[in-house]
Amino acid sequence: MPRSKRARIVHESKVTKKSHKEQTRRLYANIRECVEKYDHLFVFSVDNMRNTYLKDVRTEFADSRLFFGKTKVMAVALGHNPENEAAPNLHKLSPYLTGAVGLLFTSRDPESVLSYFDAFRPLDFARAGTVSTRSFSIPNGLVYSRGGEIPASEDEPVSHTIEPELRKLGVPTRLVKGKVMLELTDGQEGYPVCKEGEVLDSRQTTLLKMFGVATAEFKVDLKAQWTRSTGEVKILEKDEGMDVDGQ
Repeated sequence: MPRSKRARIVHESKVTKKSHKEQTRRLYANIRECVEKYDHLFVFSVDNMRNTYLKDVRTEFADSRLFFGKTKVMAVALGHNPENEAAPNLHKLSPYLTGAVGLLFTSRDPESVLSYFDAFRPLDFARAGTVSTRSFSIPNGLVYSRGGEIPASEDEPVSHTIEPELRKLGVPTRLVKGKVMLELTDGQEGYPVCKEGEVLDSRQTTLLKMFGVATAEFKVDLKAQWTRSTGEVKILEKDEGMDVDGQ
């Protein structure tokens, strides 16, 4: 079949995809530049990673610079030893550049940075595969939308439309005159959804979200701090068996 000779849109400009090497070089160069620009550098780790909350941190520190991920590149940019480090004593941060960690370059007062992250710990719904930080059970009787998390006088019964979904998720409910009821016959006071310390599966996390139970705490832990004017390295989170001199 002959090709159509109809007019076609031809884009004059094409976006060239950045290569991995180019991104690595840019990250390296940006970190080296920040070492000379900002007064302080913090190494931080993240628990229960959420992009939404990390964006909040970036917004809060709009006058600073934050890098997250690619730990090997960050370690090389700072320097592994005194011979190749970007500034005095930066190589002493290398042992802390493992796992879900990042770098925060800032000229703010260190105490204000510490205070912000001590207070910034928003809760979110847990994901499958994470460890439950608390126990949660749905009380017997009329099922409320918050599952007993708040007084019944401040809550409202769940809609009858979600009763089939609850049964599908293993909760022994039934409809009584249009109301969702939970009635256990084995003497239990409620249906246990999860216990503290156990690894959650997708069924449990779905139920926790249905009842508005947020158990995952997004937390940024500051591990170490470097000051450009003095070259001092201060360890904010000591690991057992790790000895890092301040000078």
